[in-house]
Amino acid sequence: MVDEPLSAGAVARRLGVAVTTLRTWHQRYGLGPSQHVPGHHRRYTPADLARLEIMRKLTAEGVTPAEAARWAKQSPVVPGPGVASRLRAGAGRDGGGQTIPVGRAGPAARGLARAAMRLDAAVISDTISHALAADGVVATWEGLLRPVLAGIGERHVATAGLIDVEHLMSRCVSEAFAAVARSGRATGPARILLSCADEEQHTLPLEALAAALAEAGVAYRMLGARVPAAALVEAVNRTGPAAVVVWSHTRPTADPAQLSALLAVPRRPLLVLAAGPGWRADTLPAGVVRPVDLAEAVSLALAVRDSLDQSTGADRA
Repeated sequence: MVDEPLSAGAVARRLGVAVTTLRTWHQRYGLGPSQHVPGHHRRYTPADLARLEIMRKLTAEGVTPAEAARWAKQSPVVPGPGVASRLRAGAGRDGGGQTIPVGRAGPAARGLARAAMRLDAAVISDTISHALAADGVVATWEGLLRPVLAGIGERHVATAGLIDVEHLMSRCVSEAFAAVARSGRATGPARILLSCADEEQHTLPLEALAAALAEAGVAYRMLGARVPAAALVEAVNRTGPAAVVVWSHTRPTADPAQLSALLAVPRRPLLVLAAGPGWRADTLPAGVVRPVDLAEAVSLALAVRDSLDQSTGADRA
């Protein structure tokens, strides 16, 4: 619950619904914003939001919109699970009646999780784009996307379901990061090489790093998923990057020999980063750095870039 009135966009993100849905609920059922200040758009009060929470909950569980609106306007308290079963008019449960846990993440993550369960690509994309514009890549990844993606993974392990949810969510995240990468204004040569470990197919965290680097104006090369060690070494020999990031999501793909091979190339990178939960710190070759999170990986890449820029400037002087 919030104390200050909210705009329609903020309410939509909090509930995980489209703004057009809020307008429909307002026009058809009278569940609109009640605070009015002359010369300004109407705002949703905490009481308005409480009613909309009831509306969203009941319609998601199969209650007809008209009946859900009647209940929402009668009671300021979210009804218990027995209410929905009594009101439901024979419709199926939205998303199989499952929810996505997001831990201590905020309202935006809960709204995004609900949109993911509904397979609402428009709301998912809008929520992510808004967060990226407002907070940047690192904060959006850590505070919004990681909790929801982790929650989807947790539900999949428990139920063997939500594959459709995971695929749609991943596509929306990839598209959002690609848009950030396209709009980035990187200068200078691509000094950072990004690659997944051999047989590693989870690329989203690496895409997040790429978007964060682009946002910071750092040029990079992205090799993507399932890069064999020999191919990665060849790429390093061909391009001579200052830093190489090798992402591993799972233990089976985290073979330290891949990192040792990078350290042995003639044009050895200044920095080799073993990123991701697949790597074990006690198995890493000497000289390899394991960043704890996305923010640290970005900071290390920026440090390499700045060091090279200073060296180049000194040489020119």
